[in-house]
Amino acid sequence: MTIRSGAPVVVAVDGSTTALDAVRVAAREAATRGRPLRVVHAFVWPLYDMPLIPVQGPVLDAGLREQAEQIVADAVTEAHKTASDLAVTAAVVDGPATPVLLRESRDAALLVLGSRGLDGFAELLMGSVAVQVCARVDCPVLVVKGEVRADGPVVVGVDGSDLSAQTLGFAFEEASLRGAELVAVHAWITPTPTMPGDILPLAYGVETLAEDEERVLAESLAGWSQRYPDVPVRHHVAYGAAASVLVRESATAQLTVVGGHGRGTLAGMLLGSVSHAVLHQSHGPLAIVRHHREEGGH
Repeated sequence: MTIRSGAPVVVAVDGSTTALDAVRVAAREAATRGRPLRVVHAFVWPLYDMPLIPVQGPVLDAGLREQAEQIVADAVTEAHKTASDLAVTAAVVDGPATPVLLRESRDAALLVLGSRGLDGFAELLMGSVAVQVCARVDCPVLVVKGEVRADGPVVVGVDGSDLSAQTLGFAFEEASLRGAELVAVHAWITPTPTMPGDILPLAYGVETLAEDEERVLAESLAGWSQRYPDVPVRHHVAYGAAASVLVRESATAQLTVVGGHGRGTLAGMLLGSVSHAVLHQSHGPLAIVRHHREEGGH
């Protein structure tokens, strides 16, 4: 994962309470990383839930834009309450949420989103916006939801793929910045027949498989403790579906970190049932780290 020199932490705001929660988290992230904060509001006035009134378009647009400006001003004030010396900029950007966030992510070190919102960020986690943004975003995304805790470990899902290295890099950095323990979670299930009549070899004993999965996790973590000697690391190999294991671990975590794509039990993290389960059911903030290599023209 490339660290962009001078890139800001970007936070999306819409006037909701959860957006202000995201601002506070984003301000802390920016301050601890030594980066500026950029506050962004996606402005599409027809998305506001307002009654139809007999007023000319320019007048209505001006009033709504003034409201949008107030939303970002309030967010800047909240950011300075969290980190008084933080360099903060703000912008009202014309356009729907998804394209606005994707454009912002191109020059961001981290994108921070609230879990529920209003107006241009409504249905962020319930509909297509979350999938589109998280599947195509050009920087890590931190979704602020559930209980925002100052204690507990940073939990990271590890599947042994090349992406795990990028996900682990982000997770170790977060654990170091937070002074937290890192819990590396590797979930596995027993192989299943792929064709009718298939018989699995006797070598697939539970103990043998468990040892193999322990090895996968150990190999994935090799070298990271030397890079981050200040981060205590706990290995956790768990039998079960990846989403269920990560959701369960998130209950005591201050941050859960997952990769945008993977293999095995973490495959399809952002496009299928695993992503929906973790996004909807995790008990606290969730970070999603996507591979930055552009594939298939995206």
